[in-house]
Amino acid sequence: MSNQVAILAGGMGTRLSARSGGLPKPMVPVLGKPVLEHQISLCKAHGFSHIALLLHHQSDAIQAYFGDGAPWGVELTYVIETDARGTAGALRDALDHLDEQFLVLYADTYADIDLGKMWRSAVASDAAGTLLLHPNDHPHDSDLVEIVGDGTIAAIRPYPHPEASCYPNLVNAALYVLRKAHLVDLIPAQGKHDLAKDTFKAMLSRGLALNAYITPEYIKDMGTPARLDKVEGDLIRGVPERLSARNRRLAVFLDRDGTLNEEVNYLASADQLVLLPGVCEAVHRLNRAGVLAVSVTNQPVLARGDVTWEGMQLIHARLDQLLGNGHAYLDRLYLCPHHPDQGFPGEVPELKMVCDCRKPAPGLLDQAVKELEIDRRQSWMVGDTTGDILAGQRAGVRTILLRTGHAGRDHKHPVQADYVCDDLPTAVDWILNGHGQLTRKLMPIVADNGSMRLMLLGGPSRVGKSMAAQVLKELMQATGRTPHIIPLDAWLKPAGLRLEGTGVLGRYDMALALESLLPLLGTAGRATLNLPVWDRKTSTQVSSRLLSIGPEDLLIVEGVPALLDPELRRLTESSIHLDTARDVRQRRVHWEYQWRGEQDEDIAKRIASREQDEVAQVQEAASHAKYMINL
Repeated sequence: MSNQVAILAGGMGTRLSARSGGLPKPMVPVLGKPVLEHQISLCKAHGFSHIALLLHHQSDAIQAYFGDGAPWGVELTYVIETDARGTAGALRDALDHLDEQFLVLYADTYADIDLGKMWRSAVASDAAGTLLLHPNDHPHDSDLVEIVGDGTIAAIRPYPHPEASCYPNLVNAALYVLRKAHLVDLIPAQGKHDLAKDTFKAMLSRGLALNAYITPEYIKDMGTPARLDKVEGDLIRGVPERLSARNRRLAVFLDRDGTLNEEVNYLASADQLVLLPGVCEAVHRLNRAGVLAVSVTNQPVLARGDVTWEGMQLIHARLDQLLGNGHAYLDRLYLCPHHPDQGFPGEVPELKMVCDCRKPAPGLLDQAVKELEIDRRQSWMVGDTTGDILAGQRAGVRTILLRTGHAGRDHKHPVQADYVCDDLPTAVDWILNGHGQLTRKLMPIVADNGSMRLMLLGGPSRVGKSMAAQVLKELMQATGRTPHIIPLDAWLKPAGLRLEGTGVLGRYDMALALESLLPLLGTAGRATLNLPVWDRKTSTQVSSRLLSIGPEDLLIVEGVPALLDPELRRLTESSIHLDTARDVRQRRVHWEYQWRGEQDEDIAKRIASREQDEVAQVQEAASHAKYMINL
């Protein structure tokens, strides 16, 4: 098997002149080492030791630095261009030095790619070339590629794009495996020519097959000062390592309708797709953190006949475009086209079936885990329906229910999400920051209370008590305990009896709560607790949830009055008071009641009342807490 690489390294680096200090572009340092040296080391690490360097500008400086390549364990061949002929021209002039099949890298990209895996994929095909493709955060000024279902490239859309165009965000990443048999005829012997804009289009026009190799691994152009800074920042933060094939990757699985875009019920055309506020910024944060953003979506409109496959491609091209306008992208999108029920006019019979990919089945997530080598234990499912949450639970990932879209009010499945967040930006902030920070704050408390039977967790409304309770549960489970979260909101009085201004305890039936909790602590056998489940938006009970509790199990009782009731405090020495900045808390309370449909003026009155009859009491009760945590 050949293991030869051609590296296009003839660029002048004009756009980098302010940072290069007169060095040729391949010698511009990335964290103190020339980018070309990074590439040579990458090639060697994956078994490619025969490397042809295609040089032009300041070729002497590059040859003086690398010599014959022996210090890097490679054998270097230098091919010097007299006249700059572009990427295609330089490659054609070097064909006599290249094997029948070879890798092509560009010396203005930083890559951490499993070159051997890509090579094996290319060798196994009969294609004239294989192109590495990926989505990026600036598709509007990138060469975009369209593929068909089997991974064959159907068209290349070079930048600049027509004003009214809408293409999938799949970008030519400038890393190829090529067969040279066709290149002599396709690339003219004179003049300047570009591989991406000229040669590949010519190959397609002649009917030659080009294959797509799509990977979430890290490859970035660093040909401008801003992009160089981004690459160095990514390296310092470990982004290429997190995306590499050496590790199982972290992913956030995202439902589509009601999570990324507005829920319109059976969205059937691209012009109906409108992103929810903050979605671009949230997905961009995942992209920059090296966490895969993977959409998993049921699309029964295909089975119903409301949308064709071509129409669905347009919808998702529109989704890509809108995200790209906000410098964000999905690493992959998986959809289920099936629907089990028949009888719709125009339905597609072959898609009318019970399948293992329609959520709440975990098939889409399982497929992504396999193809993208995802670590389930560290990954998340974020959605707006109980089906999303159940699919995430069945796939073995943490789950977050959003209060956008259906907000879990479909009530199709009796499940509880691990966490509830207002919207996608809040969820992403929790995933990237909040969960880890709170875990670190709670770990010492868990170590101090490993044998406790009851823990109380109190604080004002909307400071994160339910989130903290779930983190406590996860940490206790890691120690071998069996914890149960018992929210005191289960004993909230009916909405009509919760009078403002009467004090926080007046809104809870604490006598009934104690009557329910005390037997759980005093029994030597198993006990059950039937918890009411409230629709938070309407303040009405919609169902109940049965807990089976063993005599050694841990009870985590959380809620606003957890530290206010002296009887509860008497039952345990383990109590935690949580708080956060007043403006943060009030902003969250405002969002909550705005979501419930109240007007701003009424919300302001409610907040003022709560500050007097709830917050002051709860914060005074903090003196009874053994532990204080400020979020």
